Amino acid sequence: SCGYLYFSDLFRAAAEAQPHQILKLYNVQGSLVNISPCLEANSAELYYQLEVVASDLHATCGLCSRLQQLESKVNEDMGKSPGIICELENQVESFKKKLESCVHLSWMGLFRGRNQQLTKNSQKPNVSELSVQEERQQVRMKFINMSSMQVNEEVREHLKTPVFNNWQWEEAEMLVLLQMMFTDLDFLTAFHMEPEVLQNFLFEVYCHYNNIPFHNFQHGFCVTQMMYGLIWLTDLKNKLGPMDLLIMMTSALCHDLDHPGYNNVYQINARTDLALRYNDISPLENHHCAVAFGILAKAECNILKSLSNEQYKLIRAGMIKCILATDMSRHNEILNKFKVIQPVFNFTNQEHKEVLMKIMVKVSDISNEARPMEVAEPWLDCLLQEFFNQSDTEKLKGLPVTPFMDRDQVSKPSSQTGFIRFVLLPLFTELTKLFPCLEQHILDPVRKALEYYSEMEKASKEENKQSACGEVTQTSACHNKITIIAL
Repeated sequence: SCGYLYFSDLFRAAAEAQPHQILKLYNVQGSLVNISPCLEANSAELYYQLEVVASDLHATCGLCSRLQQLESKVNEDMGKSPGIICELENQVESFKKKLESCVHLSWMGLFRGRNQQLTKNSQKPNVSELSVQEERQQVRMKFINMSSMQVNEEVREHLKTPVFNNWQWEEAEMLVLLQMMFTDLDFLTAFHMEPEVLQNFLFEVYCHYNNIPFHNFQHGFCVTQMMYGLIWLTDLKNKLGPMDLLIMMTSALCHDLDHPGYNNVYQINARTDLALRYNDISPLENHHCAVAFGILAKAECNILKSLSNEQYKLIRAGMIKCILATDMSRHNEILNKFKVIQPVFNFTNQEHKEVLMKIMVKVSDISNEARPMEVAEPWLDCLLQEFFNQSDTEKLKGLPVTPFMDRDQVSKPSSQTGFIRFVLLPLFTELTKLFPCLEQHILDPVRKALEYYSEMEKASKEENKQSACGEVTQTSACHNKITIIAL
């Protein structure tokens, strides 16, 4: 058992030197898990499986033979001198500390995530010697090096489901998966996209998401992945044209570009440049659109350059409509339109299709609660962090404080129960009427999430009630004491 731990660490150390491979660890149920010191010990019943899920088809790797040689040598040395094992242990521990100080190691289970790393850096100035530009270039190099990889079938199928766990993947890997989604939907063939241009476009999109708690590149990836999954689950590939699918996928990917972390209400109340530029009309969503088409205006990033002017205009108009639809102030307006046409929905009706496309982007945008709790709950923490940052700024600047963002009034369960009950369930229920297959995949998980947060809210209220009763009792006792002394 002790020897096995050494070999496990040596394996990870050896795997780190292979830039052309991505490794993932699975538990006995087949779920992805992080490789970390917190892993439970394995056994015959509870074993782990480490797999290479993507490899460069043109690269050769002697990892297996090297591991066999290492195993043979260490086995031989163990029989001769225990001192060698002690030396190995010291080396492994030293290397482990080095790894844990690095960023972008999700493939070894050590990736903390962009927000956590930012927190770490803010607590310890100058921890990272890399500038933002240098870090991005590293991501680009990894992305380009991995772009020729063939993602295995299990991961490809998992990517088509709402249960996909984004926390297992680093940024370069997510770019590879985005490239795979666009390829799998036949966009490269249908629109004559050059692979290099698509890679440039995806990388520029990545660069134009900010390092903020929630509306970051990972969120953009998650919304796009959910859209991709919904397209496959609802068989939209056979119900809508390639242009409609491209509009929805690209809108999902670009829908929060350059988000500053402060919502439209703040932009308007603070009279920011965005609010002034767009006359208080969906300033953020208009900005996201403008940034997206600014990227597409670059020749090396223009994935639409082979289209006719008419096709370009249709895609531009469609993307603008879909991205503007993510403004939650228009939620009821769009949902009510969909409710009217849903009973008589016709895939050959252009107006019907446009409303559906807006609904699909909206559902993808706010779909975290349709994911497993271990995936969804960290996103809620990120969202609340961003909300609290805004309300703190509003208080400092003397602006009206957005109630559902006020850290003094909002808790995790209270923030979710109302949102799920009055926003998510009506929206998801209506879409499920058109696509009954989504009941199991998105509606049931959202109902479970409501039960989970309702129970949490109930327990929290009970705890606060008991705490308040205790304070009242203590206060009464104090008053009695004072009265007695006064007498």
